[in-house]
Amino acid sequence: MRRWSGSPFPLGADWDGQGVNFALFSENATKVELCLFDRADDPRPSVCIPLEERTNQVWHVYLPELFPGQHYGYRVHGPYDPAQGHRFNPAKLLIDPYAKAVAGNVQWSDGLMFGYRLGDPQADLSMDDRDNAAYVPKSVVVDSAFTWGADKLLRTPWDETVIYEVHVKGLTARHPDVPEDLRGTYLGMTSPAILDHLKTLGVTAVELLPVHHFVREKHLQDRGLTNYWGYNSIGFFAPDIQYAHSQKRGEQVREFKAMVKTLHSEGIEVILDVVYNHTAEGNQLGPTLCFRGIDNAAYYRLVDDNKRYYMDYTGCGNTLNMNHPRVLQLIMDSLRYWVEEMHIDGFRFDLASALARELHDVNRLGAFFDIIYQDPILSRVKLIAEPWDLASGGYQVGNFPLGWAEWNDKYRDTIRRYVKGDGGQVSEFGYRLSGSSDLYERSGKRPYASINFVTAHDGFTLNDLVSYNEKHNEANGEENRDGNDNNQSWNCGVEGPTNDPAIVALREQQKRNFLATLLLSQGVPMLCGGDELGRTQGGNNNAYCQDNEISWFNWDLKDRDRQLLAFVRRLIQLRREQPVLGRRQFFQGRRIRGSEIKDIAWFRPDGHEMTDQDWQNEHARSLGVRLAGDAIEEKDYKGRTIRGDTLLLLFNAHHEPLPFILPAHQRGVRWEMLIDTSDPEKPDDHKQFRGGETFDLKARSIAVLRLHKTR
Repeated sequence: MRRWSGSPFPLGADWDGQGVNFALFSENATKVELCLFDRADDPRPSVCIPLEERTNQVWHVYLPELFPGQHYGYRVHGPYDPAQGHRFNPAKLLIDPYAKAVAGNVQWSDGLMFGYRLGDPQADLSMDDRDNAAYVPKSVVVDSAFTWGADKLLRTPWDETVIYEVHVKGLTARHPDVPEDLRGTYLGMTSPAILDHLKTLGVTAVELLPVHHFVREKHLQDRGLTNYWGYNSIGFFAPDIQYAHSQKRGEQVREFKAMVKTLHSEGIEVILDVVYNHTAEGNQLGPTLCFRGIDNAAYYRLVDDNKRYYMDYTGCGNTLNMNHPRVLQLIMDSLRYWVEEMHIDGFRFDLASALARELHDVNRLGAFFDIIYQDPILSRVKLIAEPWDLASGGYQVGNFPLGWAEWNDKYRDTIRRYVKGDGGQVSEFGYRLSGSSDLYERSGKRPYASINFVTAHDGFTLNDLVSYNEKHNEANGEENRDGNDNNQSWNCGVEGPTNDPAIVALREQQKRNFLATLLLSQGVPMLCGGDELGRTQGGNNNAYCQDNEISWFNWDLKDRDRQLLAFVRRLIQLRREQPVLGRRQFFQGRRIRGSEIKDIAWFRPDGHEMTDQDWQNEHARSLGVRLAGDAIEEKDYKGRTIRGDTLLLLFNAHHEPLPFILPAHQRGVRWEMLIDTSDPEKPDDHKQFRGGETFDLKARSIAVLRLHKTR
């Protein structure tokens, strides 16, 4: 096979229309071999080519006779000296960190995936020289050509964004109107039935659980389970092949692009949940699949005084070494690739605090964030942090830099406590409902820095939040020890499923209360996919390993599920129509531009504005808030003054009904009913109430009224 010296840039395998350039970074390697395979499952390579050229610690070669679809892997030579951080083992075939596609999955056979002989805790100090090429996923050369047409990033404004967090397979695996061969795939996401659901629901973005190529752990497979969520990445450029309809050479890339293009054509952004904080190789006893064998000391954070061990800020065994410029480059190159080549609209960063740790402490303005802020591509897409990791000092809610939004777990916990009826919550509830200004305003952020959610993939579904007091994770095979014990849930009187009509009705009303609060709050609402359908996981609050009907959507809807879906659609439509529910600025609590009323005002049930003492009342479970639609000190994107309706939101978390005197800022004020969570049906549009009149606010309910405009 002819070979040329090639180029150290770009890293990875790059087909230029005439041949393929291969480039691999390794600072400490002594020799690198490129192994070519005819098929993904071949046990032996057709040829191994030494990379004799090395430029700036990048090993490279150009092969003019190669084409897209070629399978390949690397063998990297160097010292096996764990105490010094080196774990080179040329017997282990390695995945290219820059592979655009990966074929196959790890086959756990007789310990061959490990760089050492399995045995006692000291086993990793000695090298295993058995060849594992037959069991390793192969990297694939891809042709990046794709007809995008006029497709481009949608750039939906944050204040108009409604996020739908969802799993590619879970959404489509059981849908009867998705073609059977497309269920669980990227292309299944583009089926008319799924697009119709997303469009009629009214969401503007799907946030996909990890789709980077990931590893299904051996210990899960040994228990008959698998990694379903995908937070175990090994390929930061490659869409996972398990969600591809075609298993041919690199076709998953084309199918992923087709999914994005189709969703964009329907006005729906695509946000990826990405896991750059750790990899699937685990701690010192983990497998050797990629980074560990290419240059362990460069790619991972190692313990300073004993480099055999890994710094673990993630609870997953290792942490990528963001202090190394080539590792930082890897992540930045990956992010840019997904935006420029795959047309992704944004990212949610798993355990993002781990990315900021330059030393041991979290550095709020670490190098990663500085580079993102200055990058002309990445600074313009949606950036969402999970603002914590699992190590000391990792909880950083409210501390991420400008330009970042954050998952707001303070919002989640407060809303859960309030809706289930806990006392002493109204003050915190007021902050969360109005955009969490206590967390974000002082740093110059906007309300949309807060990603508001009540449920997410990790934890109870909404149905289970109102149906279980305790987690029920027995199916995970860990004797119910896994998962969070502090769920702030309430089963409404019976643990689990029941046919008691009163309890069923209360649970449905509580679901509506949670969803109404979420979609009436300032900030960006994130709906956990399936909550609008009453999806249950049977009380499992950690279904990461359940690739089955526990996790998949059930599209066989009961009447109450259809009612709930219709209710959510009305809420999202209301949010879209009422600019006062999606403000770009925080409320000021004062009159704006001569408005008759303050931009926001809070009321007691007796109709008077709340005092400081009222906010601290431990027994208070009810309040009202008036949002003035004519006191929005903002302009739209064309410079026009924003005007909307004035809304009155009434909340009662008490177990008894409450007479609420409706506020009247002038004579003749009338309020029209829009939403009443005590009634799943749409209220009579013409039903009106006078200001100063007593409104019967039902137990555990929320009402939304609009100031009537006289014509």
